[in-house]
Amino acid sequence: MLENLRDIHSELIAELITDLKNKKPSEVTDSYWLFARREKGEYPRHTQNTGKWLVFVPLLQVDQVWEQIKQALENGRLGRSAKVSTARPNPNAFNPETKVICVYTYDWTDKEDVMNIREELRRLGITSKIAYKTDEETRSGVYANRGNKQISKYYE
Repeated sequence: MLENLRDIHSELIAELITDLKNKKPSEVTDSYWLFARREKGEYPRHTQNTGKWLVFVPLLQVDQVWEQIKQALENGRLGRSAKVSTARPNPNAFNPETKVICVYTYDWTDKEDVMNIREELRRLGITSKIAYKTDEETRSGVYANRGNKQISKYYE
């Protein structure tokens, strides 16, 4: 009996993950974020110096841009993980008509890796300047919409 419950539980989790993986950010209202992870190749684990490139995208383009970034990430062309804000209103959002895609790097002090990921984002069409923010700043509650200025480690 217990073995059957484990099998059912595993199947339900697998279905849930697959369902979420195929959702479009503009359609999700019950969660603030959708996530993607690298599926091919190796990349260092996150460290205490983890950070992310912040790609701000107009609401009407978020599904398309997220799909490009998600595919590049899963295929091993970006870091270890990424997330995108969804249609659910977020109190940390600066502008409800703009969504953010966070593309993570393992260590903001590894400038070569950080810039390699930035370069890949350029190849994907993200050519305007974007900011890089550390997770430490995020955990400390440092956000532009709260009046914090010059929070970017890099702006490329």
